[in-house]
This record gives sequence, C-alpha cells and structure tokens, in this order.
Amino acid sequence: MRDLILKMSISSFVGGLDGGINWVFDSDREAAAWTVETVWNASLHIMGSRTFHDMAAYWPTSSEVYAPPMNQIPKSVFSKQGPTILKADARANAGTGQPAALQPGAESWVEAYVASGGLAEEVATLKARDGKPIIAHGGAGFARSLIAPGLVDQYDLLVHPVALGKGLPIFSDLARPRPLKLVSSKAFPLGSVAQIYRPA
Repeated sequence: MRDLILKMSISSFVGGLDGGINWVFDSDREAAAWTVETVWNASLHIMGSRTFHDMAAYWPTSSEVYAPPMNQIPKSVFSKQGPTILKADARANAGTGQPAALQPGAESWVEAYVASGGLAEEVATLKARDGKPIIAHGGAGFARSLIAPGLVDQYDLLVHPVALGKGLPIFSDLARPRPLKLVSSKAFPLGSVAQIYRPA
C-alpha cells in the first residue's frame, strides 16, 4: 500500500489569482535540494490535466535540477479526455523550430497512465500497489479535489516567506476544520520552511 503525498509550494495561497508562482523560485539551494529529494522519493507522480499539459511541455527538454526525477519517475494524469491528453508535444525549442534534446526518461510523459474513472476509485487503485509513495502535484483545483474527500495521507508543504493578498487556496473545500499533526519542520537560509503534516 502506497501513501499519497501532496507536495506543494505555499504561502498564504498556492498561487496568485492569475495562477502566478514566481515567488516559488527564490534561489534557495537548500530548499531546492529538499524539493529534489522529496520528488525523487516517489514511485509515481500524479497530477491534473492542466498541470500535466504544462509539465509535459517543459520537463522533457529541461536541464534543471528537478528534471531527472520529473522525467524518470512514472506519471499518471487525471483527465476525462482519455488518451488524447498524451498527445501534447513540446519537443521543439521555443523560437527556433528545431527539435530539442530530450532528457533521459522524457518518454514517460507520453507513456503516462490516464486515470479517467472516478477520482476516489482511481486513487484507491494506485494506492493499492506496492512501492514508494505517490506524489501529487498541483494545481490548486486538483489539490482541492484530493484534500476534500480525505485522499491525502501526507502534506509536504514548502512554505515561502511571502504574503499574497489574494490567490488560489487548497483547503477551501473542507466542510469543517481538519486537524493535522506536524511530523517535521525544517527551515532554510532564505526563509522557506518545509512543513510535513499528516492527518491527526
């Protein structure tokens, strides 16, 4: 049985009203290393269709430090579109029209499992397999859909030192407050804090 971990960067919200997340990239090397380690500690990455579309257009040709685990670990995308969601292809360098060099594991994006059944049933099927945890990536809407019915076993939240006046929440669909137990907390040099919680 695998746990489902929701990994999110968060401040007062997980993104601006326009979805903007520039504040996430604060160049804190230790926080980045924590994120890479967290993302590697998965046997499966799951995400909604919007996030999948954005990531499938970016990670296959990226040389960023996050690219190896994002490309090399299997994916599942939750989408009612069925297999057509996998047809997005961003293998051309922006502005050049020339094919970009694919990174190791890039093919995992077009080989992703498309979860098009009921959310709870699909999650239960994925959790039932053996292996390291499943890591869920946002956006906010997909995160809310996992949180509200209690499908998340652990929250790995990287809290950034910025206050957003308005933005995208992830806990707004809860019918009542949900107690959480702090498992660990680690502060990084530029003010970000990794907070790991499990349902109390």
